[in-house]
Amino acid sequence: MANNWWEIQVRCAPDLEDLIFFRLESFGCRGTATQTKGYTSLISAYLPQEQSKLLDLAALAILLRQDALCVGMPYPTVQWDLIEEEDWASSWKKHWHPQEVGDLFLVYPAWLPLPDQSERVILRLDPGPAFGTGSHPTTQLCLEALEMRLGYEEHQGMTVADIGCGSGILSIGAVLLGAHKAYGVDVDPLAVRASRRNRELNKIKEDRFVAKLGSIDRLKQLIAEPVDGIACNILAEVIIDLIPEMDDIVKPSSWAIISGILLEQAKPVADTLEQHGWVVAALWRRKDWCCFNVRRT
Repeated sequence: MANNWWEIQVRCAPDLEDLIFFRLESFGCRGTATQTKGYTSLISAYLPQEQSKLLDLAALAILLRQDALCVGMPYPTVQWDLIEEEDWASSWKKHWHPQEVGDLFLVYPAWLPLPDQSERVILRLDPGPAFGTGSHPTTQLCLEALEMRLGYEEHQGMTVADIGCGSGILSIGAVLLGAHKAYGVDVDPLAVRASRRNRELNKIKEDRFVAKLGSIDRLKQLIAEPVDGIACNILAEVIIDLIPEMDDIVKPSSWAIISGILLEQAKPVADTLEQHGWVVAALWRRKDWCCFNVRRT
C-alpha cells in the first residue's frame, strides 16, 4: 500500500518566501519548491501524512498568517491535499531543474539525462523526502562556502563531518571538490537512505562518504581522529545546542560552515560559537538567511 503525503501549497508575495520556508522547515516538511509567477510565489511542500493531522495543518496556516501580519505583508493563502507517494515523486520532479551554484557546482536532478559537456562539477541528486536540493538559500551558501574551502587547491587527507546531512548534498559536494572523506549523520532514517542513494548516483565509494543514523554522538563512534571541517545546515535552535558538543570532534585548526539561520537569529548563534572557542571569519547572507564561516581560535 502506497504511503500518503500532504502536499501543502502556499501562495504569497515573493518577499514573504524566506519566512515561509523557515516555517515549513520548522514544521517538518521534507522538501520544498517554489515557482514565481508575476508578483506571486507558489511554494509547494511535502510532509508524510502520519507526521501531521488536519488540526496541525490548520495551525500551520494560522502561523503563516501571523508571520505575514508581523512583517506587514498580505496574508498568504494555504491549501493542502493528500497525495500518494508516486504522485508526490512526480509533483516534486516537475518543480526542480538543474541549478548552477557558486562558480563550480551544477546541481543536477538525477532523472534528467546528463549534459554532453559542462565545465562545472556536476552534483547529481534525487533528494526524495530529504531536505537539500540546492535551491534553498542556506544550501547554496553552504556549497559556496565549501567551494571557498576546498575548490581551488589540493586537500589530501581532509575529512569533513556533515551534521544533519539530509540528502547528502554537502557531503557529496565536499568529496567532489577533493575532500578525502565525509561523515554524514542525520536523525531521520529517510535522510540517511537518500544520502546513500545519492552517494551511488555520484559514483562515490562508501569508504569516502559514510552516512549513518544519529548525531554528534554517532560521529564520535565513526571518526578515528578529529575532523578538519564541519558542515551543519539545520535549524538555529538545534545548532546552538550542538555547538558545545562539536568541541569533541575538531582539531585546533578546524573550520566550520554553519547555516540554516535567519538573520534575526544570528547573534545568539555567534555568541554561542565564540563562547566555545570559534572565531567568526565571515558571515554571508542571502535574502533573510545567513551562513557562518568560522574557525577555531
